[in-house]
Amino acid sequence: MNILDKIVAHKYTEIAERTAIAPISVLEQSPYFTRSTYSLRESLLNPERTGIIAEFKRRSPSKGDINTNADVATVTTGYAGAGASGLSILTDEQFFGGSSADLIAGREVNQIPVLRKDFIVHDYQVYEARAIGADVILLIAECLEADQLRSLAKTAKSLGLEVLMEVHSGDQLEKLCPEVDVVGVNNRNLKNFHVSVQTSIDLFDQIPAEFLKISESGINDPQTILELKQVGFQGFLIGEYFMSDAQPELRFSEFVKRLQKLETQSV
Repeated sequence: MNILDKIVAHKYTEIAERTAIAPISVLEQSPYFTRSTYSLRESLLNPERTGIIAEFKRRSPSKGDINTNADVATVTTGYAGAGASGLSILTDEQFFGGSSADLIAGREVNQIPVLRKDFIVHDYQVYEARAIGADVILLIAECLEADQLRSLAKTAKSLGLEVLMEVHSGDQLEKLCPEVDVVGVNNRNLKNFHVSVQTSIDLFDQIPAEFLKISESGINDPQTILELKQVGFQGFLIGEYFMSDAQPELRFSEFVKRLQKLETQSV
């Protein structure tokens, strides 16, 4: 089994355990369940924001510990204050050191869209995302069959959530459905963790025009964002580059200042 297979297998065990503790009827009682959500799509298109979805991630299977003791509120409010269009918060505990508590903590102190970054394979997790305050869910095409992905996307839409569908190769675009709001090209191969921004560039023209497109992973230079914008990308998910600093929010702020300077120079 590759790491993705291991993660997905563990998800089903996790879902069974959580359902026993807090069935959907309990999740529906959460104070977050009926809140008005923020639109990631609208925020990414807002010219007053940066187009960056800034990620909060404690560890990863490929890099091990990244920033295990970071404070969610401090980091995410720093991201938002410096112009992030959205927040991506890892909730996988086993492999990424995240938790639902991390997302809740980020939700409580921010007024921008929050993406639940996890490996969603079951409706229960979509209800759970709504219950912990997420605005958007991630659906990874490599983990899901086309009909399964659409079913999960429909559940998300019925709960007022937006859907970010992530692809790693052109053939996965066949799983696109009308319920998807944003298509993300992950530059990291989830089977061997090799990273190349060229993946985004190669796939851009294969993504139908009606979908908002973002590039994910491997972005650590503002110049790369300019190049991806020239291709046509409207959003950029960045996490590891920020989180590997002792103060991720400061690294994000510095990154944004460098990006703005480059954009001014290129006009």
